Amino acid sequence: MIDIVNQINATHREIGNQALATGAGRSLLLRRVYDAPIEDVWSACTDPQRLSRWLGPIEGDLRPGGTFQLKDNAGGDILRCEKPHLIKVTWVFGEGMPTEVVVRLAPGDSDHTVFELEHTSPAEIVDELVRTYGPGGTIGIGGGWDLALLGLDLILHRMTFDPASWQDTPDAKEFATRSCHAWAAAIQAAWGTSDDDIAAAIAFAVQHFAPETSGER
Repeated sequence: MIDIVNQINATHREIGNQALATGAGRSLLLRRVYDAPIEDVWSACTDPQRLSRWLGPIEGDLRPGGTFQLKDNAGGDILRCEKPHLIKVTWVFGEGMPTEVVVRLAPGDSDHTVFELEHTSPAEIVDELVRTYGPGGTIGIGGGWDLALLGLDLILHRMTFDPASWQDTPDAKEFATRSCHAWAAAIQAAWGTSDDDIAAAIAFAVQHFAPETSGER
């Protein structure tokens, strides 16, 4: 069983305006503390065998200047890899818009590790998508990363699961539903989205993760 409430509350979520190499960007930031030393967290984020246990199978030339491809997920270029503190990659789904992901690690108290993940997309594209369809897609991206970071916590505590199917479990669906509401609050704080618009966006995102679940919380 997953302690869903504590796992949701373990993460700080923030919408920001991080720049890309190509210009202005809109970013999602997730920050949490893992009960594991920085070397262990770094290994879980960079060793292909351990990555496959929480994020999915990965292939490529895994070094700065190389490329990567996650099975049924994103691929891109490895821009920076500075052990044990920083990983920066481009992150693209197929022919989708180019985005960037940065992971930052810092040692915390008592062999804990402060983990940050920032996912940045071109501002012009994000703004147009939000104007046209609302922020449901942004909530969905945040929810996807929340599930990934939950998976990382589980493997750091030596739990095993199938990353290809565990998101269909009741616990994962409940966690994702609560994550959608948490991201909606972050979006309203940053963008001032109306209550009606954010409710529609939550319902849209929740239907992706848990189709049979109501968006109400």
